[in-house]
Amino acid sequence: MPTPEELARQKIDDLLEKAGWVIQDKEQFNRNASLGVAVREFHVNTGETDYMLFVEGKAAGVVEAKKAGVTLSGVAEQSEKYMSALPEHLAKWHNNLVFDYESTGDETFFRNLLDPKPRSRRVFAFHKPETLLAWLKDDATLRGRLSRMPPLITDGLRDCQIEAIDGLEQSLAESQPRSLIQLATGAGKTFTACSFSYRLIKHAKAKRILFLVDRNNLGDQTLKEYQNFQPPGAANRFTDTYIVQQLLSRQIDPDAKVVITTIQRLYAQLQGKEIDPEDEEVSAFETWQSEEGEITPISYNPEVPIETFDFIVTDECHRSIYGLWRQVLEYFDASIIGLTATPSKHTLGFFNQNLVAEYPYDRSVADGVNVGYEIYRIKTRVTEDGSQVEVGETGFQVPVRDKRTRAIRYQELDADLQYTAKELDRSVVAPNQIRTVLQAYKQKVFTELFPERSGEWLPKTLIFAKDDNHAEEIVHAVREVFGEGNDFCKKITYRNTGEKPKELIKSFRVDPFPRVAVTVDMIATGTDIKPVEVLIFMRDVKSEGYYEQMKGRGVRSIPPADLKAVTPDARTKTRFILIDAVGVSETKKNASQPLERKKGISFDKLVDQIAQGRRDEEALSSLAGRLAALDRNLNDEDRARIAEETGGKRPRDLANALLDAIDVDNQIKVINQTYGPAPTPEQEKQVVEKLIDYACEPFDVAPVRNLLKDIKKQSDIIIDETTTDQLTHAGFDLMHAEAKIASFRSFIDENKDELTALQIIYNQTYATNRLTHAAIKELANEMKNPPHHLLAADIWQAYKRLDASSVRGAPVDQQLTELVSLVRFALGYDKVLEPFAAKVEQRFNLWIGREKKAGRDYTDEQMAWLRTIANFVAANAEIEPRDFMESPSLAEQGGVLKAREVLGTGLNDMLDELQGALVA
Repeated sequence: MPTPEELARQKIDDLLEKAGWVIQDKEQFNRNASLGVAVREFHVNTGETDYMLFVEGKAAGVVEAKKAGVTLSGVAEQSEKYMSALPEHLAKWHNNLVFDYESTGDETFFRNLLDPKPRSRRVFAFHKPETLLAWLKDDATLRGRLSRMPPLITDGLRDCQIEAIDGLEQSLAESQPRSLIQLATGAGKTFTACSFSYRLIKHAKAKRILFLVDRNNLGDQTLKEYQNFQPPGAANRFTDTYIVQQLLSRQIDPDAKVVITTIQRLYAQLQGKEIDPEDEEVSAFETWQSEEGEITPISYNPEVPIETFDFIVTDECHRSIYGLWRQVLEYFDASIIGLTATPSKHTLGFFNQNLVAEYPYDRSVADGVNVGYEIYRIKTRVTEDGSQVEVGETGFQVPVRDKRTRAIRYQELDADLQYTAKELDRSVVAPNQIRTVLQAYKQKVFTELFPERSGEWLPKTLIFAKDDNHAEEIVHAVREVFGEGNDFCKKITYRNTGEKPKELIKSFRVDPFPRVAVTVDMIATGTDIKPVEVLIFMRDVKSEGYYEQMKGRGVRSIPPADLKAVTPDARTKTRFILIDAVGVSETKKNASQPLERKKGISFDKLVDQIAQGRRDEEALSSLAGRLAALDRNLNDEDRARIAEETGGKRPRDLANALLDAIDVDNQIKVINQTYGPAPTPEQEKQVVEKLIDYACEPFDVAPVRNLLKDIKKQSDIIIDETTTDQLTHAGFDLMHAEAKIASFRSFIDENKDELTALQIIYNQTYATNRLTHAAIKELANEMKNPPHHLLAADIWQAYKRLDASSVRGAPVDQQLTELVSLVRFALGYDKVLEPFAAKVEQRFNLWIGREKKAGRDYTDEQMAWLRTIANFVAANAEIEPRDFMESPSLAEQGGVLKAREVLGTGLNDMLDELQGALVA
């Protein structure tokens, strides 16, 4: 039997050979036998190396072999004594060896002594000889070049993107293996990736970058971003200089500098298998939980060596990429760069808490990169409480739809059918409930949500459905409720048969029609559709990250001209409305779950695993529950078919047998009946195994498994046509507004002694201290900063939601002086919140009245100038003589010379008096 050391050598030999090395014993020594030769037990001045690596006939490195289980962190020092003790006569690349491996065959560490501050790093296998040769001939190492990157050209980059690139390059210069960038949705994550990709390829001479996306249509979007990217200072676009490949086959282009793919395809590539294109078309933000708990471990694939990529970019990949799929990432000897809008604990953990840049959603709204949102809650009786179909009302017949074929048949009910809110749109569909929600939206959209619109163009609306069947029901209901044709509303899911989803997405993005898109998860994450102004959730979401991603479909800002091109009666997009029709904004989300948590699996896979020998309690309990649920949805004909195959057992009988087998009390009872009150542990184990095997026997039979799978797939949906739903509530979520106001008041209290503008307003010292534009701008900038991230428009909207009677008018967009009105209202100095210009207008009229009483009348020309001055003060809080030359509104009327000609030589004193009167 081989010793542990011999087993380790066998594994190491295998890995070396697969990587292209020829292995020799000392007696066979021929350093030129191949490009890469690994010689066992090669003698140097201080002893024998386990393997000496020769590249192109010259000594280049060593492999120190250890048995499995040995920790390798200290073995590098043992290797080092061989690396600097080379015989003078030995052909070698350098006086000392360059490459240092320590390996057990199961675990391997590698160090390149040409790197700055050489550090051992874990690698999946050995590098190819060709790779080591290229490194030996290079003038510097990748890590060396990363430590000497030229300054970033910041033209065309946002501040957050500059911070992200600088933070990433600093992290890479320190040889951090994983770096995480948080950029809010809409802040330009992919553009940032294009920017740093260009720098890594051009300046660090990266061989190839892997860009991982969540699903294929996001790959299309990423490819387009690279194709359109114009590097600053470069004459050509990115793809005119470098090849960018979207991987749609098993062949990686050897000349590609960027490869875009899903992790599913990459896994299949490493396994040497083909992939079903549908496996790349569903976002795994939630569906990963329906995958098998483990995937087959990856082995070294010579066609895809570990050095294929120097960098891996993961763009908003679902959290299983850092758990279930992480072995795919760790296969490559590459630095991993994460891009995310919503980092979870799993993500931060995987990236070693190395968050190199942070730009959250709130900050992006404050900066005008994205828009804020309001929550509008719609509740109906059926949505909240479910309903029932009474036998007497239906004539004992209800329509039933086959989920798979969508064929309708009629089935007799033998008792009232009660269904809960959770079962709605899963096993029972109530068309009237869907219509009630949509009718509420139709009634409120131009009265409460967008009252300023003409009513001719429904804002672009995205509806999230539970599944494809639910989406189908919603599409037909939208067309009926709004009285429109097919072009008005489209379903965009992977099961579209007549129209291509990609073309539908493009139309929804750039064309006036469709106005409404219904999806399950195809455009729930990542897909950029800027004109969307309304999101309707008709499905609940348990994942915090997925919920944030779905909300992100509405946050993107859009130029007014682009918005008007698809929604002609819209002026600007300043917010979006999240319509919550299921309580998604109120339910607790799973923000963090252990990476090792066992995932659920599909019914088909679970049945197959039981047949293959899976016997853990969780699997058996899960199958029992699903069989019981299946039994409740079956008709007598299907039960009879199953009983015929199983010898008279219905699904509920199969479920009960499984539950009995894992029930501890039942196990003890059978053990005592078999072996008496004092069984041995072996006897107990034997009985339990026998009980479980007996309960699992029916699933060993292929016809039984296949029949159960077929019947499960056709799972019928009962259609409740009789229930009349009622709207019970429709209104804005005031908690959102209350939180915004609380944050604003907290900000004032925290800064009342720090910010000049707040000091003046808070203490009402206008007579001694004038408000200046600079002081108000300082206030606005501080409000945008963490942790408050406040914008005047959002605070104004929040006050309007809470007490519309105390709010008049709307703030002027981007006008800083509106903050004066907000602060005075928050402090209780003003009982009504109205635009600052309205206050200035009132005070101007009072000033004119006092002037008349004092015997000073003004000509029409003088009044025109005075009103222009008042308008300028309303926008800027102050006015100075130099403004007459610098401000277009004043300069175009003749500037300071004309103003003095019209208003007299005492202009400066008049400006001072007028400013004091208007801003008091």
